[in-house]
Amino acid sequence: MSASNHNAWLNLDDDELTDDAVNTLLAPIHNDLWVTSACVDRILNDTPVQHTLLTLGLSRTDRVIERCTNLAALASPSPQGANSKLDTLLHHFQNTPTDALLCYLRSVLLRRLDRLSTYMELEKVFPKHIEVEIEDVIEEWEDDPWADGNATSSSSRPTPPSNPTQPPPVSFADFLQNDLLWSACELAALEAFDSLRILQQKHNAELWPARFKIQSCIPEHAHPSDSSNTFPSLDPSLNRETVSIAAKWRDQPDFSELPLVQEALKGSGIPLPSISDSEKKLAFTPILDPLTADELSAWYKDRVQSVISSTGMIDIALALVQHAASQGIPALDELGEELSLLAKLVYDAPQSNIINEDWTLDSWYSMDPTSVVHAYLAHASPEVLPHCISHLVMPYLYVLEAKAERIGKPDPALATRILYEYILTTSLENVAAIFEASKPTLPYGQRIISNDEDMVRVALACLYSSDILDQWTTMSGIFECLPVWNVPQDEENDIGEAGDTTITSLGVFVTPSTNQPPCTAMDLMVFLQPLHLPSLSRLLDILDVHLESGEILSRWSVAAPLRWFLQSSDNIREQRAWANRMARRAGEKDDKLQGLDDWEWLLQDMLKLTGNGESSARSAFCLLSREEVSSIFLTGLLTSDNFEIAKLMLYGHHHKLKLSQQTVEAVCLAASREFYDNASSGNYKIGDMKLAYECLEVPRPSETIAQEKEFIEATSRISSFNVSSSPGVAISPIEIRLTKDRLSLISRVLSSNDDAYKHTQVILDLGYKLGYRNDTIAEVKILAMLADTALQAEDFARAYENNERMVELVTGLRNSSQSEWDDTKVRETLEVCWIACFQLGRQPEFPDLAKKLILLCHALEFCPPDKIHDVLMVWRRLESEDIQRREEKLTRGITGKPNAVGVPRATAMGTFTGRNVASSLRARLHDFHMPSPPLLSTPDAAALATRTFKSVAANFPFGHRGRSDIDERSEGSRRTDGQDVSSQASRVFSKGIGWLIGADEAEL
Repeated sequence: MSASNHNAWLNLDDDELTDDAVNTLLAPIHNDLWVTSACVDRILNDTPVQHTLLTLGLSRTDRVIERCTNLAALASPSPQGANSKLDTLLHHFQNTPTDALLCYLRSVLLRRLDRLSTYMELEKVFPKHIEVEIEDVIEEWEDDPWADGNATSSSSRPTPPSNPTQPPPVSFADFLQNDLLWSACELAALEAFDSLRILQQKHNAELWPARFKIQSCIPEHAHPSDSSNTFPSLDPSLNRETVSIAAKWRDQPDFSELPLVQEALKGSGIPLPSISDSEKKLAFTPILDPLTADELSAWYKDRVQSVISSTGMIDIALALVQHAASQGIPALDELGEELSLLAKLVYDAPQSNIINEDWTLDSWYSMDPTSVVHAYLAHASPEVLPHCISHLVMPYLYVLEAKAERIGKPDPALATRILYEYILTTSLENVAAIFEASKPTLPYGQRIISNDEDMVRVALACLYSSDILDQWTTMSGIFECLPVWNVPQDEENDIGEAGDTTITSLGVFVTPSTNQPPCTAMDLMVFLQPLHLPSLSRLLDILDVHLESGEILSRWSVAAPLRWFLQSSDNIREQRAWANRMARRAGEKDDKLQGLDDWEWLLQDMLKLTGNGESSARSAFCLLSREEVSSIFLTGLLTSDNFEIAKLMLYGHHHKLKLSQQTVEAVCLAASREFYDNASSGNYKIGDMKLAYECLEVPRPSETIAQEKEFIEATSRISSFNVSSSPGVAISPIEIRLTKDRLSLISRVLSSNDDAYKHTQVILDLGYKLGYRNDTIAEVKILAMLADTALQAEDFARAYENNERMVELVTGLRNSSQSEWDDTKVRETLEVCWIACFQLGRQPEFPDLAKKLILLCHALEFCPPDKIHDVLMVWRRLESEDIQRREEKLTRGITGKPNAVGVPRATAMGTFTGRNVASSLRARLHDFHMPSPPLLSTPDAAALATRTFKSVAANFPFGHRGRSDIDERSEGSRRTDGQDVSSQASRVFSKGIGWLIGADEAEL
């Protein structure tokens, strides 16, 4: 029977054990050691069966405990009584190993029985199940995104589980085997605080030294109200940590658990079985003595830091401090105060949609008050900003004031100063919201800014430091919230003078320079701080004017920051420049003004900005007269090519533009020239040149307007000749206008076009249009250029014709001059004329000898005295050629139609011409009181003429094209170098006559 029970028990699995199996298989066995060992060997999750096993095992050890107790009691008392009992037990265990084993196993069973009792108490507070609403589960399934599109009926829908059970935080088997500290930390980590409280009460002696290890396992996110019994508290009577009261299962330990018995078992030398409940052990530093108040405060502060750093949950940290304060922990008031303010920042202040701030106590302590205020209001919209200031910022600022008082440094103005710093640096929308909540009409206690003068100072500093150009409605809204003061009439004059002085100083203050950076709102606040009500009232009046001016400028897309009105209040150049911008920008906008009404509106606004010419009005154009503003407006109207509207406003029925004719003419000329200078083409039928020409139709006709029109026509004519400023680049209109000597333009026209010289009248008209109408000297120079160009083209007929016209003009000019040689321009014109005649008269290729002699006669007539020798030398050569030619004709018997006396006509003409020349020469020599040179044909005379003519010809650049072919052909006709200087003059003359009209030789 006994053997079969042994085998049946050993073959029975743990999950098959029941109370009946214990009573029917194990209890009948008589071997107490075997039964007790069997009870110790089994660890079950079934608490009732485990309790039966433990009870059975303990019952089998009762006799051993009784024997050992009696032996210990019989030990003779002695001074070494304790040692006597130990020796008795030690001797007994050595002689009776079975009793020793049973005694040891009994201590194990008792420990397990205590834990079983504890676990049964824990089971009462374990969560039994998770409450799940069936409707929520069904709704969740209906919204299943992975379900197919077909609706399923309720009958086909799976049935959701009903009240699914949750396993206990710690299984019974683990609880029996694990170290108690391990189980306690596990319960703490699982936030099973009721179970942890029971465990600590029932096993206080074992867990007290490790209480802070257990508390460190509580998750940082756990709310202190749930785990309040696990955190340390203060015993105010002892000013030390409160020691928790133990509630053991047994008041007295069992005999087997006595230290004396355990020592005897260890010293007996009997091999006891190694029964380790579990290998799960936790290392910790035991703390046996209760902590002091300061140590408790430090522990809570460390816990707060840990909570914030690991979770960022400021509310949990604050709740922890509040719990500590309720437990009497000292020195946490300041920390609680800071956490309360930080909690408002994290949970009450408006947040952005993307939360990227990681707030910690370290970051909070690192911020200065201004940064904290900005953090409170960083994401506040204008609608909620006043509420946030009242409920978040102001309490924080009051705490700062209280701190300053606590440390003995009171600062009553701290709150307003920091608040004003925020207002001065925030956006205009926020400023407007704050001022709306600070209106003087509101109750004093409800106003954010309660001081009227401070309101004005802050508003002025914000507005005049702002660079915003598109929020004039917002700025006007700020102005509407400001207080209105009634200043006595007798103080107005003094206030006005003081205000004007203040405005001037303020304008200088806000103007940046190399030594002064741009002025900030804080700088302006410092400047305005000393000002009192009278000056502030005057500044408000001026601010009103500036805001109205700013709105007008913004309307026409030339907005200026408010401080510009201060900077330009005494600067007429700046006001004039801005008026020009306003007038011109109106025509440049995308929605360019089209109708007369729009332009009249612009004129009305510009005139309004003058303030009727009163500088004290401080409007945008207060230093400009209405006439000047009207002329600036007309400039903008013309430069936007609205010529018809300009005519209507100048001469129409309403006559909106009241300007003198001289002013209108000056403005139109300036606008036309601006179009001209910007033109890319000289053709006055297209582009800006066309606008320049049409612009001159606006004013009344006058000589000046006519001349400007002719100049535009001349520009168009020059452009049609394809004149180039550089190779491949056509000359631009601006180059034409900037040309100082416009006769050089005619020279460039002639040099750029082979046939231009043939159109004498066209070229002369071009000269007239270039500004030389009724200018005889300029006309002579033009004819000289035409003659020179014709000569280079070997068109001797046109060259002679131009020379004759030139001689006619010069003759009349000389006769009209009272002093021929005193007038520089006349002398210059005479020089141009005689050189042109001499140049053509000396050309060998010109076959008409009679005309050449006539030209030389003109040259002798107009040339200076020192050049007569040179001209005479050529004239004598031509005369000799004429005589030789006649002699050759007579020798060969060439007959012509005889004249009246039988002399050929050519001979008679030559003779007549010779007499005239001789007579003219004698007359000129007589005028200069010079004798007729007897040695003109000698080598010395020829050399002298050559040297003289070289010095003159070196300054005769007659055009751009060379005459090398003519020079080569004429080379063979020369007799000697000493007697004939015509070849040298020919080479020099071929350079043109540009030098005579002021052109640079290098340029030509």
